[in-house]
Amino acid sequence: MLLIACPYCGNRPETEFRCGGQAHIARPADPAALSDEQWSGYLFVRDNPRGVHAERWNHVHGCGRWFNALRDTVSDRFLETYKMGEKPSRTESTEAGSTPVKSTQAEARA
Repeated sequence: MLLIACPYCGNRPETEFRCGGQAHIARPADPAALSDEQWSGYLFVRDNPRGVHAERWNHVHGCGRWFNALRDTVSDRFLETYKMGEKPSRTESTEAGSTPVKSTQAEARA
């Protein structure tokens, strides 16, 4: 079972969470000024990298809060979770497979 570390509740089973897509996507300041192509890019185009990726997660069957996570898309390992508005202690460009930094990480468990 995969455990995910909710920054508010601690380690919980993956079935309590829902992924909300890529994190740190800023809404355009003036959406009306965007062309249809620019607006559709904001709404639908997201990164899908191989390796470390920042994602938004919701603890649906727990505290109900949203938080961000750095997850390695190759191993499905959560490297770090952090509250909305906070910055991660590592970057997405950190190579996959390196040692996790925070003690609140969850790892895949067989």
